[in-house]
Amino acid sequence: MVDRAEAVSDPAATKPSRRTFLKWSGVAGVGAGLVACSAPAEYPADQKAARSTAGMLDADKTVWSACMVNCGARCPLRLQVKDGQVVRVLPDNTGVEKLDGTPWRIPACPRGRSIRQRIYNPDRLKTPLKRKPGTKRGEGQWEKISWEQAFDEIAKKYDEILGKYGPESSFIAYGTGVIGCSVSQSYSPSGGPLAKLLSLKGGFLTYYGDYSTGGITEAMRVCYGGYFDTNSTDDLVNTKLYVMWGHSPMETKMSGGSEAFYLPKFLRKAGVKVVAIDPRYSDSVQLLADEWLALKPGTDAALAAGLAWVLLDEGLHDQAFLDKYCLGFDDAHLPEGAKTGSSYRAYLEGKGPDGTPKTPQWAEGITGVPAEKIINLARELGNNKPSMIVQGWAPQRQANGENSARAIITLNAMLGNVGLKGGGTGTFVGSSGIALDASSYNSVENPVTKKISHFSWMDAMERGPEMRGQDGVRDWDADGNPIEDPHLNVPIKSLWVYGSNVLINQHSEVNNSRRVLADDSLAELIVVCENQLTASAAYADYLLPGTMTTEEDDVVPQGLAANMGYLAVSSKATEPLYDSKPIYEICTELAKRWGIEDNFTEGKTQLEWARQIFEDSRKENPDIPGYDQMREQGVYKRMNPSAIGLEDFRKDPVANPLDTPSGLIEIYSPEVAHKAETWQLPEGDVVTAVPEFIHTWEDAEAAKNNEKYPLQMTGYHFKGRTHSSYGNVAWLKEAHNQVVWINPADAKARGIENNDKVQVFNDRGCIELQAKVTPRIIRGVCSVPEGAWYKPDAERTDDNDFPIDRNGCANVLTRHHPSALAKSNPQYTNNVQIRKAK
Repeated sequence: MVDRAEAVSDPAATKPSRRTFLKWSGVAGVGAGLVACSAPAEYPADQKAARSTAGMLDADKTVWSACMVNCGARCPLRLQVKDGQVVRVLPDNTGVEKLDGTPWRIPACPRGRSIRQRIYNPDRLKTPLKRKPGTKRGEGQWEKISWEQAFDEIAKKYDEILGKYGPESSFIAYGTGVIGCSVSQSYSPSGGPLAKLLSLKGGFLTYYGDYSTGGITEAMRVCYGGYFDTNSTDDLVNTKLYVMWGHSPMETKMSGGSEAFYLPKFLRKAGVKVVAIDPRYSDSVQLLADEWLALKPGTDAALAAGLAWVLLDEGLHDQAFLDKYCLGFDDAHLPEGAKTGSSYRAYLEGKGPDGTPKTPQWAEGITGVPAEKIINLARELGNNKPSMIVQGWAPQRQANGENSARAIITLNAMLGNVGLKGGGTGTFVGSSGIALDASSYNSVENPVTKKISHFSWMDAMERGPEMRGQDGVRDWDADGNPIEDPHLNVPIKSLWVYGSNVLINQHSEVNNSRRVLADDSLAELIVVCENQLTASAAYADYLLPGTMTTEEDDVVPQGLAANMGYLAVSSKATEPLYDSKPIYEICTELAKRWGIEDNFTEGKTQLEWARQIFEDSRKENPDIPGYDQMREQGVYKRMNPSAIGLEDFRKDPVANPLDTPSGLIEIYSPEVAHKAETWQLPEGDVVTAVPEFIHTWEDAEAAKNNEKYPLQMTGYHFKGRTHSSYGNVAWLKEAHNQVVWINPADAKARGIENNDKVQVFNDRGCIELQAKVTPRIIRGVCSVPEGAWYKPDAERTDDNDFPIDRNGCANVLTRHHPSALAKSNPQYTNNVQIRKAK
C-alpha cells in the first residue's frame, strides 16, 4: 500500500500564519513509501531575505519558469536554486510596458507562488509502479518496477491491444494539468508528445470539446460556425453597459497575467455600470458589479427570453441587424423548409408550439429574478448601445447549457452589438495575444478521423459499438464532409493519461467511474504519467512518475490577457526529482521499442524542440528576442491592438461570411432542427432549432418537487486550486478551505450553523465538508467548489454503500449524463440534500 507522508518537519508549515504564508517558507515532508518522503532542508533560518524583487542574494542561480496549469493565465516565475534545490519562488519583476501609466507586470497568484510546495509535496511520485497482479484498480496495491520493465511491458501490451482491436480502441484522456507549455503539453488532443507518438503508431480515437467550454463551444459552432470570443477587455472603454453573465474572473483568473489584473483597470477607465447575473454573490460580483441579478442555476435561457420579450415589446431591438446578419429570428427569415411559427420571435411571442409568451412575469416564475428587474435591465440594454455582454462558462455547464449559451448569443444579436467597438459576440472574454507556432512539432496527422465528445469516453469503454451520431460520435469523409450517422466499431481498450485527473476527480459521478475503471474486462491497459499521487493515478495499471515543468525546458504561450501580449521561456531549474522522467523522454523510449524513434524525435531533444518552436514563432513576430536572449530575459511583453469579435463580418457579410451553412448568424439552426427530428434521445433530453428554455433532469423545478433532494447544487472555480491542480498544497488548503455555500434560511431549516461540518448527499454519493452559511447565495441552492481531491473514507459508507468522501469532491454528487446537443459536461445540474454531520 502506498503511504501518503502527512507529517512535516516544520510544525508552522502545517498551519502557517498569513505572515508565514506570504514569506513562502518551505514545507519538508518526512515519512516512507513510494511517493516523496522527504523534501529539501529549509534554507537557513538566519539568512536575511533580500527584497522580494531580488530574492536571496547567495542563491546559486535564478531561473525563469512559469505556472502552466489551466487557469487561463501563464504566469512567469523566477525560481531561485541553491544546492540543486528550488529554495525560493519570485514573481515577474520586469514591468516594461505601461498600462494606464503603471508598469505592467505579471505577478503570479498564490497558486503559482506556492509551486515549490508541489515540487516537494509528500504526494510526489518517486518511481515507476505496476499494479500488483490479482488486485483491483484503485486499491493502491503496487510493486516497484524499473523504467526498462515499464517501457517493455507497456509497449508489448499495447501492441497486443492494437493487433486485436485496432487504433480506434486507443484513447488519450482529456487533461489540462500541463496546458501552459508547448513541448510537454497535455492538451489539446491534436498536439503534444502523446498525440504525436500514438499518431505515428497508427492513430487513436480522440475527442472534441472540453469540460470547461463544451456547451458554449457547440453553441458558437451552431450560431457562428466556429469559436469566436467577444471583444478584448480593453475595448470596455467604448461600451455603455457591461454585463457579467455567470462570469467570475476575480476568482478564476486572479493573476497579473489575466482578468483580475486588467478588468478592474478598464472598468474604472470606462466608468460604466456593471450588472452581474449569477446565483452567487461571488467575489467578482462584490468587487466589480453595481447590480446583482440572482437567478436559479440552469434558467439562463429563460432570463434571456424574458429580456428579449421586453426588447421586442418596446421596440428596443435592432431589426435591421437581425434582417441583414441573422437567420431565423422571425418567420420572414426562416430557411427553406422550416415550419411557420418555428422562429425565435414566434417562440418569444407565444406563437410557437408552446403558445406561451415569454414575458418578464413568465421568466420570473422560472428564474426567480423579479419581473421589474428584468424589465429594467432590458431597457438599460436597449437604451445603452453598444453594450458588452460577457458570458462566463457557468451557464453552459448545465444539462441545457447549449441553449443557455445560444439564448445569450441571440439576445446580444437582438441588440446589434456584434462586430462593433464596445459590443461583442455575447460569448467569453476576448484576447489579442501572441501565438506560438508549434506546427513543426505537431506535424503528424492522426490517421483515425472519428471523434467522440470529451465527456463520453466512459460510455465508449462500456458500449462503444452501440454509439452513433446521436451519442456524439463524429466522423468526416476524405473530402472533409461530415458523415451522416457515424458509429464506433470497437470500445476503448487502452487509456493514456497524462497531466490529467479526469479518470476520477474531474469527471461526473465518481462512484460510477470507480465501477467502470475497476472492471478489467473493459479497459485492458491504463497508463498514467503523473507527478503526484492523484485519485486518478490510483486507477493505473502502470504509473509513471513524470517531472514537474520546473524540471524541463519549454516555451510558454500567453493566457487570456486582453491586448497585453506576452510570451515566456521556461528553463530547467533543477534535475528531475527522484526517478521521474519528462513525458518527452517517456514517449521517446516507447517510440524506440516500436521502431519509430527517428520519426518521433526528428533528431531533436526537448530543448532543441523548445528552441525551434520559439524561433518558428519569431517569423511572424520578428520583434520578439531570440531564444537565447529569452532564456535570460524570461518574458517578453507588448501591447497589441484591440480585438473586435466578428468585425470583418459586420463590415461585409457577403465578402466575409461565417462558416455556418447560411454564412449568417444562425438563430434558427437547420442542423439542430434535423437532429431534433432524427435523434432518439434519453428521457429528459431535448434539442431545439431555436434556443428555447428547457426543463431538465435535476433542475430548479425538479428540486422544488423533490422531497428527498430539494436543493440545487451548483459549483464554482476555486481560489485555492486550478481545477484539481494545487489541490494537495497545505498552504492553499488552509487559506482557502473547502466549503459548501448555503443560504441562512436553508441552513436554519436543517439546524446548520456557519462552519459546521456537514454532509451533502444524493443517490450518487455523499461528501463531507464545512458549511459556509451566507446570504450571498440564493435560497434553494447550494454551491460546492470543484476540484477538491477525492478521498474516500475506508471505514464509513453512505446509505447506498458508497464510501463517504471526506474532502468535499463535488463530482461524487454530479451525474454521468452528457448534455443533449454537445454531449458535454453538465456538472452544475444536480439535486442534493444537506445534513449536519454526526
